[in-house]
Amino acid sequence: MQLVLATNNQDKITEIRHALEGLPVTILISSDFPTFPDPHESGTNLKENAILKAREICTFTGLPSLADDTGLEVDALGGAPGVYSSRFAGDNATYRDNYEKLLRELKGVPPEKRTARFRCVIAIAWTPNEIQTVDGLAEGVITEDIAGDNGFGYDPVFYYPPLHKRFSEMTVAEKNQVSHRGKAVRAAKELIAARIKSNN
Repeated sequence: MQLVLATNNQDKITEIRHALEGLPVTILISSDFPTFPDPHESGTNLKENAILKAREICTFTGLPSLADDTGLEVDALGGAPGVYSSRFAGDNATYRDNYEKLLRELKGVPPEKRTARFRCVIAIAWTPNEIQTVDGLAEGVITEDIAGDNGFGYDPVFYYPPLHKRFSEMTVAEKNQVSHRGKAVRAAKELIAARIKSNN
């Protein structure tokens, strides 16, 4: 089986490929195609966006496609930035722009009220009309400063209490064990394995 990752984000590609290891699947990425589109995100929630992206790339490649959409929900901000996490500080925002804006918005909020969670929805489009979704969740706290050299996105400000570390202080393997995306990809692996078995 061939499976296309429906993203141009190299950081996501690294994490998802690592989490899918062990499956008898050939993973294809954007650089394997000369004119890979940038999947659009016009949905009103993570599930809609994941489905839109998976369907678009499945239609473009003619192959099963896997897309994820992820949001950070901060309780003190009423669940924001949520579906707008990647463009919290504007359409062309960098990771740093986004987490610095988040820290500014939470300035003065005490630690016990800085609870947050990452939510990830993964959609697998077997065909443009046959799509399955799974999700994953990771609970944590938004820190008051920036630390750590690993990860991406909001990882430098997302502290995961059970491991006493930020996501940015974990290896890819450590993060995949506990993260929202790691949990969602493990659920997706089960769908893929079942599909392979039913096709044999």
